[in-house]
Amino acid sequence: MKLAVPFVQLPLQFDADRLSAEINALDEACWREHPQKFPGNFALPLIAVNGDPDNDAINGPMRPTPYLEQCPYLSQVLQRIGAVWGRTRLMKLSGHAEVTPHADASYYWRERVRVHVPIQTKPTVRFICGESEVNMAPGECWIFDTWRNHQVINADDDERIHLVADTVGSESFWNLVGRGRVPGNADATGWHAEVMSPRSDERPALTYESVNVPVVMTPWELKEHVVFLLGEVRPHEQLHQARQIATHFLSNWKTLWAQYGADHAGWPAYRAQLDAFEQSMAQTADELRVINGAKVMHVLRSMILDMAVTEQGQSLPAYEPRQPAVSAPRAAGSRRDPVFDRPVFIVSSPRSGSTLLFETLAQAPGLFTTGMESHALIEGIPALHPAHREFASNRLDAAAATPGLPEELRQRFLAELHDRDGHHPAAWPLRMLEKTPKNALRVPLLAKIFPEAQFVYLYRDPRQTLSSMIEAWQSGRFRTYSELPGWTGLPWSLLLVPGWRELKGRPVQEIVAAQWDITMRTLLDDLGALPAGCCHVVRYDSFLANPAGETNRLCTALGLDWDRPLEGALPLSRYTVSEPATDKWRRHEELIGQVLPGLQDTIDRVEQFVSR
Repeated sequence: MKLAVPFVQLPLQFDADRLSAEINALDEACWREHPQKFPGNFALPLIAVNGDPDNDAINGPMRPTPYLEQCPYLSQVLQRIGAVWGRTRLMKLSGHAEVTPHADASYYWRERVRVHVPIQTKPTVRFICGESEVNMAPGECWIFDTWRNHQVINADDDERIHLVADTVGSESFWNLVGRGRVPGNADATGWHAEVMSPRSDERPALTYESVNVPVVMTPWELKEHVVFLLGEVRPHEQLHQARQIATHFLSNWKTLWAQYGADHAGWPAYRAQLDAFEQSMAQTADELRVINGAKVMHVLRSMILDMAVTEQGQSLPAYEPRQPAVSAPRAAGSRRDPVFDRPVFIVSSPRSGSTLLFETLAQAPGLFTTGMESHALIEGIPALHPAHREFASNRLDAAAATPGLPEELRQRFLAELHDRDGHHPAAWPLRMLEKTPKNALRVPLLAKIFPEAQFVYLYRDPRQTLSSMIEAWQSGRFRTYSELPGWTGLPWSLLLVPGWRELKGRPVQEIVAAQWDITMRTLLDDLGALPAGCCHVVRYDSFLANPAGETNRLCTALGLDWDRPLEGALPLSRYTVSEPATDKWRRHEELIGQVLPGLQDTIDRVEQFVSR
């Protein structure tokens, strides 16, 4: 929600020690990776759709998860803040991790404010919103302007944990906000916060969202969103024409509403209006940006076009199938998948540059991705989380595809997919691109669930890869299981390989060497067992040297179109730790030299596989 100021501190002070005790009593396995896959970011769901902690959606009745039921003082805190609660979570930020700069511009955030109650934190944790910065102390209560660009930086070794609750508010809540303190405001002299002590184990009743997404937006709601968005646009010569297009669209929508209301019979007409509006705006508003820097068309789609007509609870759009926008047709045969047409999985050892390849291929027309790595999406299914197997490893073979699980995983992917322009699938079969490092240990499972799967193996010089893996462990930004049972030393980072317990107490160079070796031997076995034509190889050095040529070669092999120029050096991927360079591995040359001879057999096998 846009606020008049970046931060407001509410006049409440909670018992951070009691909150911390409740959190520490919860099982570490309750934590999930952050939905946006920010490295070092984790979430523990307290209020979710239908009380399901594995459901991170924002549409549907919000109810308490079993975790909130175990935390009476957390419930008391939410009751005292006094709002109608939407999605609510505990948010953990690992030491020296960050929430990267972003603004929340989707429909959900248009009318919802985000409440923060710090529980475990340090003065070195920086919360930046626009041009302002605060440190939220333990037990305080804050809201901030999510429409502005904001980020969080944890400059300490220790984890930071906040209660983060989303709400449309209430009368009593906004009264609290009215009595809040704006940092730097001299008028706040004498301001103080009410101290709220725990009331034993009392579990108060809370108020939750039950309706949060329209079936069809009323013309009045639609107008409010459109006027708000265009009012936030930076001055531009095309803005006047965009306003004219919007006025015409709103008039037509009001006419349709008078005829149909939300009746399903009017949906084709509504969708025709949305398509025409989008097309006209795309031609006019492509260069327009709002004050937070986001492109107007991106915000228009996430705030309005994707939400103006929905059907709550429906997992698949009610459209007739159509052929996907790809250059090569599917082959006929018994293995044809009616929904996922030749999904593409990028697999490699950790830190091999797969994010850069993924972010490049994701620009192909007609290709859908989740936009991020899918750790939480996959491991959010309890049977696929390593805790289900006593943290044996991330290895998953075809036997893990127990009855009902393949369809659940497929549906979870479908719910998150969007194309390069932010559009969700409107028909299928569709082409999907997926890249999650742990998938290097899951090829048999993926091949079982997605019978037409295509795998792209990305090879990178082992010296460069090992150096980047060492850097990842030392940075603390790639912790995957921060409290791995029985593990000591640096928190476990990157994928969890079979036999990891034997690495306890070993130096970091030996740990990453074992990770690389086990991953590569497993991956080569699995790729070698695939049917002919299902595996494609890309060399990282060749991709960097000739991105246009390698991208076109790979798209041709995968049956994808490509319509964008790739000129000059590619941009850095989102997970880059330090500026890449061909000889950067020499920073760790001595450590790598200690382990490289023991990897030679696997290196030879990889080179033979890549060269065949």
